[in-house]
Amino acid sequence: MVTKNARSAETVPVGARVAKPRPETAEKRQRILDAAMDIFGAKGFNNGSLQEIGEQAGMSHAGVVHHFGSKDQLLIAMLEYRDASDVAELEGKHIPTGKALFDHLVRTTEMNVRRPGVVQAYTVLSADSVTEGHPAQDYFRARYVGLRDMLVEALHDVAPSGTGERRLQHAASAIIAGMDGLQVQWLLDPTAVDMPEAVRLLIDAIIAQLSETRSVRP
Repeated sequence: MVTKNARSAETVPVGARVAKPRPETAEKRQRILDAAMDIFGAKGFNNGSLQEIGEQAGMSHAGVVHHFGSKDQLLIAMLEYRDASDVAELEGKHIPTGKALFDHLVRTTEMNVRRPGVVQAYTVLSADSVTEGHPAQDYFRARYVGLRDMLVEALHDVAPSGTGERRLQHAASAIIAGMDGLQVQWLLDPTAVDMPEAVRLLIDAIIAQLSETRSVRP
């Protein structure tokens, strides 16, 4: 999933930016990012090393540092690379708003079924990010804030007029929590969980609940 935060180039660390990189430079950077996704996804940020990432990408530790500056900057660049891949084929390269967002979330889940490494990296790193001093903590905090805002905006289009803002925020949080939880279940037992179908049922159930009842609280 991608949030409003992921649309802005200003979130990319200075050390991770390359202005109009040469094709060979762009190819090396992509190899490093793909390797980082594999290593961080399998071992977490603290246990995954730049040495291992370099070896998988076919270069030295120094080569990885040359392209990304530091392990922290590589992690953030990798997360934003993952976000960009979610919208690479969409018009305008950003996710839709309003009711169309719900269909996009299901399509993203369908895509995730074909890329378990990406799902694993997101799941491991988002859990890691709650620990003190984790370099991706601000990234994930902003990601959830942005996604909740987008979901609240979309829920306004389907909820009865007058539905309380707090109720819509709770509904948005429930959708996010459900999707993240399904990813954990799917990673542990892919044959037992149909993620796209479960996500569709989750979204439909929450929309139906909003339509049937209203919160009496502001």
